[in-house]
Amino acid sequence: MSSEDQRRSANGTEGVHPSVNESGSAGAGAGGTRRDEEAVSRFVERFAAELTEAGMQRTASRVFAALLSSDDASMTSAELSEQLRISPAAVSGAVRYLTQVSMIGRERDPGSRRDRYRLHNEVWYTTFAQRDSVLTRWENTLRDGAATLGSDTPAGARVAETVEFFEFLQKELLALMDRWKVYKETGRPADAGGVG
Repeated sequence: MSSEDQRRSANGTEGVHPSVNESGSAGAGAGGTRRDEEAVSRFVERFAAELTEAGMQRTASRVFAALLSSDDASMTSAELSEQLRISPAAVSGAVRYLTQVSMIGRERDPGSRRDRYRLHNEVWYTTFAQRDSVLTRWENTLRDGAATLGSDTPAGARVAETVEFFEFLQKELLALMDRWKVYKETGRPADAGGVG
């Protein structure tokens, strides 16, 4: 049992997430700010619904949104299960998916055998940067497809235009990511023509 678990057990709050007090109502966040846990829960479900609408698995969306709304961007399986009111098996499937797509990582709680799931630093940057390799694979496959279909056929012309679109998108995405790095470091937008 970790020192945190011992403290919680002594206070009668074992298993309660640090941002939730014993009654389950609004607790203090890391900066001492009190959180309205019902409002947080509504945000988690709303953002999860948006992610699901965009194609992410529903439970994975909920787990990701819960981690995103956690002050330290990490939770154990038990905490996720309790907050989202889902089974440990559902949490396991969701974190497996999120780990595979590199949106979260797994680490061990110090002095414990429990796994803790944590959002990667710069999760959005990493997620979009990985799209670059996906676009490259699609481009290569589509380029082969255009050659197979023949550029003088309607299908070949359509696939060739798709290749051009992905080439354009990839170039713009890389430039956009570079501009984000400059913006994050300086707090000022980079000149559109000055990066690249």
